[in-house]
Formats: sequence, C-alpha cells, structure tokens
Amino acid sequence: MFRLIMRQILLAPLAVALSLPLMAAAPAPTQPVVVELFTSQGCSSCPPADLAVAGVADRPDVIALSFNVTYWNHLGWKDTFSRPEFTARQVAYAKALGHDAPFTPEVVAGGRVDAVANTPGRVDALIAKGRAQPTTSVTAADGRVTVAAGVAPRRGADVWLLHYDPRTIQVPVKAGENTGKTLPQRNVVRALKRLGDWRGQAATFAAPSAAPGLRAVVLVQGKDGGAILGAARL
Repeated sequence: MFRLIMRQILLAPLAVALSLPLMAAAPAPTQPVVVELFTSQGCSSCPPADLAVAGVADRPDVIALSFNVTYWNHLGWKDTFSRPEFTARQVAYAKALGHDAPFTPEVVAGGRVDAVANTPGRVDALIAKGRAQPTTSVTAADGRVTVAAGVAPRRGADVWLLHYDPRTIQVPVKAGENTGKTLPQRNVVRALKRLGDWRGQAATFAAPSAAPGLRAVVLVQGKDGGAILGAARL
C-alpha cells in the first residue's frame, strides 16, 4: 500500500503537466518587406503602379521605395529623379529573376519575387510572396550602422544605404507619353550607396547622414540582385 501511494504522488505532477495545453512557441522575429518600384515619369503605364505602391508606404510591415530609371529618358521626357545606379539595380534584378531585360512598372518584394503590380491587390499579393524571416538585423547609432552576426550567402552580401523622400511629390510632365499630367510620386529614392560587404560576422559601417527632409534605410542583400536578408529604417 505504501509503494502504491508513493507511486501516485510521484506520477501526479506528470499527469498535471500532460493535461495542460502545449504552450505556443515564441514567434520568430519578422522584418518589414522591402517593396521596390522601378518606374519612370515617361512611362504611361507607370502611374497606376506609383499609386498602388504609395498606398502601402505607411504600413509598418513594409518599406516602400521608388526607383526612377533612365531608359525612358530618350523618349521625349527626362525623368527628374532618374539615376543610372537605379537602372543598374534593376538590371541586376532582371538577371537574378530570369528576365531578358528590365521593364516598367516592375515591383520587387524582398528581393525575391516581382510582378507588374499596378493595383493594390497585386501589391498585397506580392508582399505576401516576398515575406521571409531575416537572417540578420540592423541597428544604427552615432552615424554608424551595425549588421548583426547571422547566416550569410556563400558569396556574402552587400550592405546598402538608401536616402529617400517620404513626401508625395507632384511632378508636372511636359513631354512624352504623360504629357500634360501631374504625377504624384512618393518615397522617391534620391541616393544609393554601397557601404561594404557582410559575410556573416557582426560588422559596423559609417553611414553618411541624409540631407534635410530625407530618410534613410539600410538593406543587407545577396550579391547581384539577391534576396534581402535584413532591412531597417534608420
């Protein structure tokens, strides 16, 4: 009888534990999905995409960026925000994502997937496809950014600093396909600078300050238009 009582006492905590619901595992950390629009003021099919991407710019789970490319500039209107380095960025994506050439409007999410996302529904669908867990994180202090230790691709990754204008800018177009229209553009990237390499170890980089009125974002991205591994607003 004594042994039976002791056995019941010893097994009681186990029975209570097994009767409790399993605790849910803590959710893995997430980061905003980087949504990059490649557009041109000279492209008649771009304004709907401009509006669709601007529509997600205030979401905390999204970093929306608009890159104005140069290859429309010889067709009647020189885009006022276009830069060769933005075109080069899109060309890298074209190769990485299996396209013969860059095109507008193109929206890339997370550096992983792209589409002609020219409606709010298409942008939302692309964001869902491009969402992924980060492999590193980014912090900033005193004019420097630090990329935490994490899992890097075999060839390493690039660390990019971007300065963009968070306002909605009204652009009157006086020639080309959008002649006579005033185009609203938001989160227009004004500067793109490569800070250096990241190979999985914690690393710190100097980050030049943005001009007045501009905001900054840091991206950790696989080489040659690869997936975005970490991103942060500064």
